[in-house]
Amino acid sequence: NRHPPPPVAEVHVLPFRESPEPHRPIATAFGRRMWDAVWTAGAAWLKPHMDAEIVLMACEAIDERVQLRNQVMLNPNAWRERRGLRELDKQISSLLGQIGFSPTDRANLGMGETKHHEFHEIRARIQAKRNSTSG
Repeated sequence: NRHPPPPVAEVHVLPFRESPEPHRPIATAFGRRMWDAVWTAGAAWLKPHMDAEIVLMACEAIDERVQLRNQVMLNPNAWRERRGLRELDKQISSLLGQIGFSPTDRANLGMGETKHHEFHEIRARIQAKRNSTSG
């Protein structure tokens, strides 16, 4: 009477480190929260000595965005500010993309998520069966 092997679990340890201190002051709590969130979420791939400037630029842009958005919300006719807000959105998106904060950019950095599909298991079973019958 053979017992099936016990199930195997995969354990992935995620790196954790505290956020480095920014090398320039961050003006608002919004920018500071962004700083901490980026370093926490990107702990697996970000390198403080290489990525700090881009992260800081994104946080500074967030600070500017908060101020511009307040102006736009108070004055619906502020079309220049609204256009500036859209440009800042593009800049923030670009900066975050450069350090892997979109699925496409993470994949380009080699940090994309790999999914384990049932097809992989079926393919492995078929290959195992072929190997056992051919030998």
